[in-house]
Amino acid sequence: MIVLIGYAVAMGCIFGVYILHGGNIGVILTALPFELITIFGGALGAFAVNNQPKVLKATLKLLPTALKGSKYTKERYLELLTLLYDILQKARKEGLMSIEKDVEEPHDSEIFKKYPVVGSDHHVVEFMTDYLRMMVSGNLNSHEIEALMDSEIETHHQETHAPIAALTRLAGALPAFGIVAAVLGVVNTMGSVGQPPAVLGGMIASALVGTFLGILLAYGVVEPLAGLLEQKTEEGSKEFQCIKTTLLASMQGYNPATAIEFGRKVLFSTERPSFLELESHVRGKK
Repeated sequence: MIVLIGYAVAMGCIFGVYILHGGNIGVILTALPFELITIFGGALGAFAVNNQPKVLKATLKLLPTALKGSKYTKERYLELLTLLYDILQKARKEGLMSIEKDVEEPHDSEIFKKYPVVGSDHHVVEFMTDYLRMMVSGNLNSHEIEALMDSEIETHHQETHAPIAALTRLAGALPAFGIVAAVLGVVNTMGSVGQPPAVLGGMIASALVGTFLGILLAYGVVEPLAGLLEQKTEEGSKEFQCIKTTLLASMQGYNPATAIEFGRKVLFSTERPSFLELESHVRGKK
């Protein structure tokens, strides 16, 4: 909703002031379909050439999330940290081998079933169980697991930022395609140089609409969208960092209550539950 309101305010102010200053909106509306086809057609064609199919698919999948609220809420993090607490507490009381079945079959695990929001997220469950499995096997120390976690998080970061980088490049190209549309309009105008001045003036105005639209679409539509999506993907990486910090704290000998406190501190302050909120949630689930 905020995205749509933001676009409405931007377009309303730009075109509203133009009209209030006596601008002829009819000139823009007349040229709009042709300029949009030229700019968007050229930009989308170049966008397809510039990106691998997997990036194109990821971009199409990512775009709808701009209109949705963030799923990374305080409630989700409370559930995640409490899930980690339950697993680590079971391992502490009954031994690491006691969580082997939970790790191997998380969808059948009673612990994971208690937390449906986090437990239904394939990426989170896979990341968590992979490293719990390594902890159970006991073949790697905390430093080796930390290095491996960092590598996986970096890979995840690169994958999720590929569509954003593609949209940023698209935003940078749109003004150039606007100039292309404007140049074509000028060429068309020069070919009609024998027309009356009023006709030539209208043709030049239509040509300049291309430059205007290219800049507007770049800095008023696509680049803000890429910035928003980048912020959303950063939240996804933060969740993995929370899991990483909690598991490493446990491997270093801290009890489950202290380990999840390590993880809580990693979270952004706007979604981070307080110490008392987390403690109360853990006790409630127990």
